[in-house]
Amino acid sequence: MPDSRFYEVLAPASTSELAALTGARVAEGAKVERLIAGVGSLTGATVDDLSFCADGRHLAGLEATMAGACFVTEALASSAPWSCVALITPFPQAAYAQAADRLVRPRSYGSGESAVDPSAILEDGVIVSPGARVGPGARIGSGTVIGPGASIGPGVAIGRDGYIGPGAVVGFALLGDRVRIHAGAIIGEPGFGAAPGPKGVVDVPQLGRVILQDGVTVGANSCIDRGAFDDTVVGENTKIDNLVQIAHNVVIGRNCLLAAQTGISGSTVIEDGCMLGGQVGIADHLTIGAGARLAAAAGVMKNVPARETWGGTPARPIGRWMRETATLARMAKRLPGGTDQE
Repeated sequence: MPDSRFYEVLAPASTSELAALTGARVAEGAKVERLIAGVGSLTGATVDDLSFCADGRHLAGLEATMAGACFVTEALASSAPWSCVALITPFPQAAYAQAADRLVRPRSYGSGESAVDPSAILEDGVIVSPGARVGPGARIGSGTVIGPGASIGPGVAIGRDGYIGPGAVVGFALLGDRVRIHAGAIIGEPGFGAAPGPKGVVDVPQLGRVILQDGVTVGANSCIDRGAFDDTVVGENTKIDNLVQIAHNVVIGRNCLLAAQTGISGSTVIEDGCMLGGQVGIADHLTIGAGARLAAAAGVMKNVPARETWGGTPARPIGRWMRETATLARMAKRLPGGTDQE
């Protein structure tokens, strides 16, 4: 279930209502009038929740799900547990997106004119600069500075002795102590979730959070997306440079260093003590082992073992990459028009 500090749960809906809303068909013999109150992943949903399965790669999750209802394709319908109402559609993820908007919505700032919402809780010594906005239910610890024009969203919690720079936006997030967010950084906006539907591509609601642990630094104009269901997490004392993109559901360990223009795709895990050079790009659902180092502009397309150094595109162990680069340079010199001059 989405965190109630950030998301408002609307009135429940029956499975027949959700089927009519999305154009899905209730599987034959299913209990049509089950009430659905929320949404969740296949593995995290409860009997009151709705989920979806659009791909056979997630078949094990579908077979074990505790969800009360699930959008599935015709081919996957028979794999849904007897306790889960199968809602059959050619577009399970798009149908889920439409239904999720019916069941859950992000909390709003409201219409109050005060810079600090009356329901926000600020400890002694918090500084809110001119033009900043602190939303309903936010909590900010002592010694934290909110810079000019910064925006702290509903329900956000920020620890003590933090710093939120000018124009930064923090939403759907829990921040520890001594967290520094520099100017223009965006924390907690939706991850890149889209799915094909009968009328074209639709946005899939992102209903997770961002968690930044103690001592994290985020550079100017960097973006950290909130999770789709689970959390996007950055571990203690990790330092992130300017212009870095961290996608939804990424988990970064402690004491990592990420240089400028790094991009990390969704659901990748970066373990403790990793170092990423400038312009590193990492594909989704990978694991970068503890203490690994990635050379600048490396394009990572598979898991990197712990304590290894990789470079190049596609990235491989740096010794191999350097040998291949040197060999290619020597071969090029032998071709017509080649030269021995660097």
